[in-house]
Amino acid sequence: MSKRKSTEDDNAASPTTAAAPAKIATMRIVGPDGKGIVAAFGQLLYGHGCNIVDAEQHTDVEARRFFQRIVFDYSSLHTDKTSLNNGIGEVCTRFGMTHAIDWGESKKKVCIMVSKYDHVIWELLLRHKAGELPCEIALIISNHDDLRPVAEQFNIRYEVFKITKATKREQEDKEIALMKSIGIDLVVLARYMQIITDDFCSTFKHAVINIHHSFLPAFIGAKPYHRAHARGVKLVGATAHYATETLDEGPIIEQDVDRISHRHSVDDLLAKGRVLEREVLVRAVKAHLEDRIIVYDNKCVVFGS
Repeated sequence: MSKRKSTEDDNAASPTTAAAPAKIATMRIVGPDGKGIVAAFGQLLYGHGCNIVDAEQHTDVEARRFFQRIVFDYSSLHTDKTSLNNGIGEVCTRFGMTHAIDWGESKKKVCIMVSKYDHVIWELLLRHKAGELPCEIALIISNHDDLRPVAEQFNIRYEVFKITKATKREQEDKEIALMKSIGIDLVVLARYMQIITDDFCSTFKHAVINIHHSFLPAFIGAKPYHRAHARGVKLVGATAHYATETLDEGPIIEQDVDRISHRHSVDDLLAKGRVLEREVLVRAVKAHLEDRIIVYDNKCVVFGS
């Protein structure tokens, strides 16, 4: 009876080529609706050696506009990114589309702006630490020194710019200059209790996310939860939107609500509001970081939601 030879040769297999590590890019496309758009971009990517990992599309029938988000692996690209970019440009020109592409080569840099309320910034920092927000939180800016210890716990740079009516514009210019020098891609207003200027909004167009309660326009101004309680409202909510020149009327990214009743006190409303603000803002920031948002006509298409 022959014995099976048990040697290291058993583990020696035919040499195989290890798969190249994935290189993931995300492309967003918007333009007039028409036939053949999906096929054209699919064929283009295939022709350049790319593999589509995920794709989602939407058509606004009333506006006759087409939106698509394509996530693709370009690790086996036959040509180069310049050639692929040129090809994408040609297809966009043919269909009258515009596009934006993130090659995934670096994480977006985020600046959080905050005043004294800490529930939202804690949520952002903890979720980032847990790996749920794909970004680099490079800077925290405040008009108060109160939350510096929070930033220090996460080893994040914390800068204070005191704001008065007389110094507002000068201080904001300094804030913008600092953010530009760092290369900030997204600004998150995590209960930052100052109104930013039109210049700030235009400098970071569709890159400033704000969070507030969803009572607007019913309860504008101070103590909205107290006035909502006095009015006997039955829903409490939160809204995350891009900040624009028109106060609190920018494109809405994310919203959520919770029911309340006559049994709930003002403190109950405030507690529910804090929970909603935390969750809604995190979802909005995550959608932006993952390039899942396309803004048009002062509203958002949010893919993957």
